[in-house]
Amino acid sequence: MLETIIRPIQDEEIKLLHRLRQVRREKRAAKQVDPLAMSVGQKISDSVAATVGSWPFIIIQSLILVAWMFLNVTAYVKQWDPYPFILLNLALSFQAAYAAPFIMMSQNRQAALDRNDARHDYDINIKAELEIELLHQKIDLLRQTEIAQLITIIKALEAKLPGGGAASPA
Repeated sequence: MLETIIRPIQDEEIKLLHRLRQVRREKRAAKQVDPLAMSVGQKISDSVAATVGSWPFIIIQSLILVAWMFLNVTAYVKQWDPYPFILLNLALSFQAAYAAPFIMMSQNRQAALDRNDARHDYDINIKAELEIELLHQKIDLLRQTEIAQLITIIKALEAKLPGGGAASPA
């Protein structure tokens, strides 16, 4: 009796898990980003963003800015950019305007990868929820079967009692 009840649940669970595994394999294959498969623009934007967002770049740029201002304020070398440092301001504005699109392209690509990761996490959560639900169903079924068996045993024991299971007067 127990086998006839449990078998359909196991078959259903196996089919569902096979389907989820296949979907997971397909998504994993689609998610993998091969560095060789990136376009030239994506490679450039990633390398620019990685360079501009690094500590060595910030330190070197800061040293250059301090040296630029020191040399122009002290007039140690001919002042090519006197105090308001308009040429320095122009160079920094150009650098910011030129680097910003590269950084944005890199961030957009990373956001797309993050969205795919979030979808993958969602699918994993759905799968875990389904598996937990199936485990709950199995436990409930086992409990109901055990209770039914205990009731059958109790009735059999009551039948064996003297008087056919009727309560005897004390």
